[in-house]
Amino acid sequence: MVICLTLTGDEAVGGGFGRAQRVALARAKEDGGFDVERVDVRWDLQHEGQAEGLHHAQIARFLRERGVEVVVTGHMGDGMLRMLDSMKVRVYQGEGPLAAVLDAAAAESAGA
Repeated sequence: MVICLTLTGDEAVGGGFGRAQRVALARAKEDGGFDVERVDVRWDLQHEGQAEGLHHAQIARFLRERGVEVVVTGHMGDGMLRMLDSMKVRVYQGEGPLAAVLDAAAAESAGA
């Protein structure tokens, strides 16, 4: 499982998805933990300079290329929610420290 989490300036999960500056890609490991890669996506700049459809398409491509199955973010707009739903990407909205969010995800995966 690959989870994409939006990161705030203090490395917590939160903020807006389509305007994220940075995300964490968490890949599930066999031992139940995650390998985490931080990526500067700068969707905030793209959001302001592109049409919505092009912006969403670039985010969709990013997620597909990385095999993302779950997104965790502070919030996102209805258009982005519809797009992710059509891609069968699960969305969880919430905020908190990155480690705590990943611990919760690992616990949920172990119970599934």
